[in-house]
Formats: sequence, C-alpha cells, structure tokens
Amino acid sequence: MRLALLLAAALAAISANLAQAAPDVRLAPELLAENLSLPVALTAPAGDPRLFVVEQTGRIVILADGKRTETPFLDISSKVSSGNEQGLLGLAFHADYASNGRFFVDYTDRGGTTKIVAYKVSADPNVADPASATELLSIKQPFANHNGGWIAFGPDGLLYVGMGDGGAGGDPGKRAQNPSELLGKILRIDVNGGAPYAIPPGNPFAAGGGAPEIFALGVRNPWRNAFDGDHLIIADVGQDKWEEISTIPLAQPGANLGWNRIEGPACFGAATCDRTGLIAPIYSYAHADGGCSITGGQVYRGKAIPELAGQYFFADFCAGFVRSFAIADGKAGEVTDWTPALGVGAITSFGTDAAGELYITSIEGNLFRITRAK
Repeated sequence: MRLALLLAAALAAISANLAQAAPDVRLAPELLAENLSLPVALTAPAGDPRLFVVEQTGRIVILADGKRTETPFLDISSKVSSGNEQGLLGLAFHADYASNGRFFVDYTDRGGTTKIVAYKVSADPNVADPASATELLSIKQPFANHNGGWIAFGPDGLLYVGMGDGGAGGDPGKRAQNPSELLGKILRIDVNGGAPYAIPPGNPFAAGGGAPEIFALGVRNPWRNAFDGDHLIIADVGQDKWEEISTIPLAQPGANLGWNRIEGPACFGAATCDRTGLIAPIYSYAHADGGCSITGGQVYRGKAIPELAGQYFFADFCAGFVRSFAIADGKAGEVTDWTPALGVGAITSFGTDAAGELYITSIEGNLFRITRAK
C-alpha cells in the first residue's frame, strides 16, 4: 500500500511540474447523452470502457459504445428520497470489480438518512443484483440539505465518504468540529478488512477520542472530491460568502478544514477566530465576485489532450463557469477560465472514465465529454 502511494505521489509531482502554465489548447464539449434524470456523478470500473451515470432520482445507467443500455444497472428509486439535495448521490467501484463485482453507493433513504450500501453485479454484467445489498453505514441527517454524497476508493485501497454538516445553515449543531459526529467529516473505512468494514489503524480516532471512521474534520458540504497521487482534493460549498478548494495528504489523517470557525479564507460569523491547527484552502472565490455553489472536479490524467495533464477542473453550479489550475507543493497555480468553451449549464459533477478522460454532467440532464476543439 505504501509503495502504491509513493508511486502515485511521484507521478503527480512530475505532472504538476509540467503543468503550471495555462494550457495552450482549445476545448469543446461533446454531447454524449440527453434526458438523463438529474445526473450527479459519472465513473467507471478500472479497465472497463463503459460509463456509469448516477441519477439523483435513484438509478444508475450505463452508456456502452455511445448508447444507453435499455435496463438500468441499478434502480433503487423506491428506496431513495429525492428533491433538493437528497437522493442517490454517489457510486464507487471496488478496485477488483472485474473479479469480485463489488460496488458501493451513497444515498438518502425515504426518511432522509444517509446510507452507504454495498452491492454486487449479477450474472448479467449490465445489471446489478439488488438482493446483494449490504448496509455499511446509516447516518441520521437532522435536515434535508448538506448530505455530501461523494464516495470513492483512494489509492490506498480504502473507501472514503464525504459527509455534509447535517444542514440548515451555519452548522447550528456544531457538528463539523465535533469528533464524535460523523457529519461534517471525510470518512475512511476498510471494506476488505472486516464485515461489513474495518477501521484503518491510521485514522485519527482509531484508538479513541472520536468516531473511528473519521479521516478529516471541518467540512460544510463537500460536493465532489478527487484523488490525485497521494492527496485528496476537497471542494466545499460555502455558506453565503466563500467557496473553497483544499488539499490534504492521505498520509496526514486528522486534518481540520475549519468549518464552522472559518469559511474559505475568512472567519465565519466573527471578526477574529482561532485558526490554530486549521488547514487553509488553496483556492477560494467570493460570492461577491460571482458564483454561489462550487462543483468540485477532477485532475486530468487522460492521454487524448496531453496539454491538460495535471489540470484540476471545477465549476460553479450557479454561475456556470468552468475553471482549472494545476496543484504543486500544496498551492494552486495559474487559473484558466474555460467558460466560453465549456459553460454548458448548471454543472453537477465532473467524472472520469477508465482511461482518465474527463466528463461533465449538468442538471439539465446532459452528459458531455471534454474534447479537443476541431
């Protein structure tokens, strides 16, 4: 596991050094699918050419060879609460999916509780087995918003889950800074080491002092995170003034991103605040400058557009802008504005296929692939 992290870090460092300047390339969105039902995520198993699109209303659909399969891969719409920020929100495939058929979803049930559930594929590779459902986590949500929903495997083979602070506004329950609460955190569990999971010994509260599943603290509503090398990039939706992007090393569990003591670069609700031990964002933008809800993205690691290597793409759901920058030594590089080329509406997520190529989903029900302009 440590060797894999070191190799990933080395590759990321090389790419970052090559990608500090604004990329000299013209881009265009290629429309792949329309009329999706609130698409909020896209991913693919390792080595698999298919695209799996998560619909907030409760289905996962497959695009194979450019065409949507007739039957959904998974349909749990009867189990899911939808509307506002609730619904089926995340999907992660096990690294050994090709041999074990395991995948994991994050959704809010009819009562609004967050569920992390494992499934297996059926004998038909395009259809999951609904009877294989195994619940891993059940997390009560006091309000309907700020559910997080991101779920992904890291390069260390562990499963990470992004949890919002429980909702309302301003984190009234002070949950994000409470180590006994799973809300307002990034969680990390080992789905290979126990039933239904084991606690990684490196988690900050594995031996006590807080909830053992916690990996990082102090997030408000992390809406789409990404791994790059040995780092996790977190895009956290702000309250009413700032949107922010932070990065933390996987080898340094226990990082505190500061909510609700700080929002972006500023103290929240006070002129001064104690910033001791808090991780400052590497990039933030003010609502006063446009935008109101960040959509975190991905670092481009594909091969079709080498000029983009190392560029981290993100968007704002309200303003519709698309931007990117490279990350090196924990700092954001020059920001490139791609909105004239890639502003395709209210962007809900960025995703990557098995080859590392980059895709965009929009609330209007569209799926785009980012391509080189002709």
